[in-house]
Amino acid sequence: MPFNTELTRRLGIAVPVVQGGMQHVGYAEMASAVSNAGGLGIITALIFPDPEGLRQEIRKCRKLTSKPFGVNITLLPALVPPNYDAYAQVVIDEGVEIVETAGNSPGPVISKLKKAGCIVLHKCTTIRHAESAVKLGVDFLSIDGFECAGHVGESDITNFILLSKARQTLKVPFIASGGFADGQGLAAALCLGACGINMGTRFLCTVESPIHIKIKEEIVRAQETDTALLLRRWRNTTRLYRNKVTEQALKIEQESTTGEFSEIAPYVSGKRGREVFLNGDPEYGVWTAGQVIGLIHDIPTCKDLIARIEKEAEATLTEKTGLYAPVAPSAKL
Repeated sequence: MPFNTELTRRLGIAVPVVQGGMQHVGYAEMASAVSNAGGLGIITALIFPDPEGLRQEIRKCRKLTSKPFGVNITLLPALVPPNYDAYAQVVIDEGVEIVETAGNSPGPVISKLKKAGCIVLHKCTTIRHAESAVKLGVDFLSIDGFECAGHVGESDITNFILLSKARQTLKVPFIASGGFADGQGLAAALCLGACGINMGTRFLCTVESPIHIKIKEEIVRAQETDTALLLRRWRNTTRLYRNKVTEQALKIEQESTTGEFSEIAPYVSGKRGREVFLNGDPEYGVWTAGQVIGLIHDIPTCKDLIARIEKEAEATLTEKTGLYAPVAPSAKL
């Protein structure tokens, strides 16, 4: 394997690229395509309404790839939260060795997974949360910058600062997440101290991604300015594609005199967001996208994408080593 990072060594993958867990996207077909291409594919547990559905998807993925893959378990606020413990138990029972976790109060789930010998990658948007995750015994941290899609946190710190701060302070290897789409980005992340990158939006726009072609074409068309931040008022800030529904919701958020979430709830329905991916209408509902949409210009297969990233990263790292030529001691005189 040309790449030799903590991530490739521990996970047994060829290219240090992780497909992050994505709602409505992280099925076996998506995860296996990434894994077969040399990266780490991820099944999203909460796509499935019950743990048994996740079990069947894991078994399906095993038929599609012999390479390592993982499962994402994200813990989010809910009136009736899912049975996270049961989902984690399915992961353990099915022998999945790599789990990506994210969200609130992950301690019990992480503890359960670690006791079973799983490798845990935990996603954080601040160094403070990363340090808390280290105390829980996670193996890798996925440092998620403000550029990312979905839940960006409330600190608004971009990856250039976050990654350098992680390098200075963390004693656990970390992955760079948010704003990555190509090999130049991978090379930059490695130079800043990361051992790999996590990509969501870029994998959303691939042949194997299980969303409508018109949404993929919309991502190709979009610019880096075509996202918006919603739900800041409720400290659940989320980066979404900027469409008419997002704009309507943002107007309510900014102008509401009551601050009641019920006013905005119909506009941020997850059901409508799922329908976007099925019916191909980018204006039908809210859907997550990172600022990296401005760097996406095609719809490749996962195999072609990862091969291209590998080639670009190798060329970039090789080229940059020539920028510094040590001066011989005698030449300094």
